[in-house]
Amino acid sequence: MGGSRGPSKKERKRHILEHGGKLLEERIICCKDKCRCNPIRNFPAEQLLTATNNFQSCSVGSDRFFEWYKCSIDDLPVLIKKYNASEPKIFNHVLKNAYRDIAISSQMSSHRNALKLLGCCLEFSAPALVYEHAEYGPLNYVGGIDGDHSPLSWKMRLKVAIGTGNAIAYLHNAFSRPIVNRDIIPSHIFLDKDYVSKFSEFGFSIIIPEGETHVEDEIVGTLGFLDPNYFQTSRVTEHSDVYSFGVLLLVLVTGKNSYEMMEHEEKLGTITKYVIDLAEEEQFREIVDSEILGGGGIYEEKEEEFKAFIKLALSCTNLGERPSMIEVVKELIKIERLSPS
Repeated sequence: MGGSRGPSKKERKRHILEHGGKLLEERIICCKDKCRCNPIRNFPAEQLLTATNNFQSCSVGSDRFFEWYKCSIDDLPVLIKKYNASEPKIFNHVLKNAYRDIAISSQMSSHRNALKLLGCCLEFSAPALVYEHAEYGPLNYVGGIDGDHSPLSWKMRLKVAIGTGNAIAYLHNAFSRPIVNRDIIPSHIFLDKDYVSKFSEFGFSIIIPEGETHVEDEIVGTLGFLDPNYFQTSRVTEHSDVYSFGVLLLVLVTGKNSYEMMEHEEKLGTITKYVIDLAEEEQFREIVDSEILGGGGIYEEKEEEFKAFIKLALSCTNLGERPSMIEVVKELIKIERLSPS
């Protein structure tokens, strides 16, 4: 936007009409039957432009489709997600994601482990979403917090896993038709001041039709977290999310990226293969992030806890039968109870 104050009045009115109609259609699709569709506050473009210095400062992270800004509106700290309209070839795809993100976020805003959507602005060429503030921002690609922060403790990582799992299980079960997220990755998980996880991204979400177990759709998501079954068949099921969540669990316990350099092979491989190879050799100390161990050994009770967590993660990434998200969360809660306070 350079030093300008954004789109002209005429452009803003046109954007509101275009986005407003499409967003209404999207909310009708997503809020069918008894689904709750919470009100969405409208934020004027001037407020967002002032808060972010015309989107020239306050940036705290970006994606191909959007950028995050940490700022204040009316003295209230907020996060703004501004969708990116700079790539003409994918512009319509970006808009589709933005509308779906707003519609699903509004339904999820009452959930403790979803980043609360405060409202949006439709006056730009692509929408901007305004969310509650999250003190520690998003997790990085290895499941940690960027900046001058201590590594997350094992208890905190369990808390993140359970909170995120609760949000995904809610997506799958709380509405008249299951909603599959399709992009469960660390950078979509924010932490508030109490280290409560807040899931933030619903643009790739898809609804399973009533009475169906799957839906066929284009392949979207993040490599390394993408369910191989979905990748090969284009069939989306709730278990597509279970796979991605399993990879997230492996990232949390290992402190490693979703792709790892395979020992002795000098090539990249999935974190799933990396963990399976070590688990088969009972090398659990090699699997668990050294930041969790703190240089100490794994005593017997703790080893059983890590084994249970790793076994659960690998059951989620199994190419055959997988547990449901509700079953996964129940197992995580059991593991948390094993962990000493």
